[in-house]
Amino acid sequence: MNELLKSNILKWLKTGKRYDGRGLEDFRPIVVERGVTKNAEGSARVRIGDTEVIAGVKLSVEKPYPDTPKNGNLMVGAELLPLSNPEFEAGPPNEEAIEVARVVDRGLRESNALDTKKLCLEEGEKVWSVSIDICTINVDGNLLDASALAAVAAIQDARFPGYDGKTVDYKHLTEKRLPMARTPISITVNKLGEFIFVDPSTDEEMIVDARLTVAMTEGKICALQKGGSTPLTIDEIGRMIDLAKAKAGELSVKLK
Repeated sequence: MNELLKSNILKWLKTGKRYDGRGLEDFRPIVVERGVTKNAEGSARVRIGDTEVIAGVKLSVEKPYPDTPKNGNLMVGAELLPLSNPEFEAGPPNEEAIEVARVVDRGLRESNALDTKKLCLEEGEKVWSVSIDICTINVDGNLLDASALAAVAAIQDARFPGYDGKTVDYKHLTEKRLPMARTPISITVNKLGEFIFVDPSTDEEMIVDARLTVAMTEGKICALQKGGSTPLTIDEIGRMIDLAKAKAGELSVKLK
């Protein structure tokens, strides 16, 4: 089945189009909504085509990590709900959920998106801990880019809860925002045969040879994450990075 699917998709790619009519460098429609839930300090819903994810930010006062006593904590988790895709199963996070969380976390961390020093309340004792939870609503390809975009939008939306030095008041959010220093954008470029393209559908994702997720801020690369079993040449990596840089502006404008 996969070989037949691969053959058909390759036929389309050779025409410069995909079977849904898009060019190889075209994203599906992108929609970003903020403030979609009242149960988080910040939240966002992102749709890329029929792929839809929600990200929420929760803030709590905790001890800092031992190796960074002057910095706030950052954690990212992902839950792939079975109702969002028939391939997902209930239970503990699987390999794909762990990878989504890891890729999103790396883009945020390596770009220094948050000035975590400004999250310190008492060195070595109390810091703000930022937890980002990503939840899938519907998945039809390109979950990595949708999740990364939702995480950044949720951080932009987040407000600190009230805090008197002892108790956090989650019922009353202040106007103080998280200290964002940069706005990272992640673009995943996929390779099938000699072709590279962005924003794959589920069918396209099933048969790609390799993929490269490029996290950037203002055109500067912060992190790279390769997926797929096929190795990439230096030339292919360069082409994929160039395409990611060319498309970053389309996602960046959605966060303004």
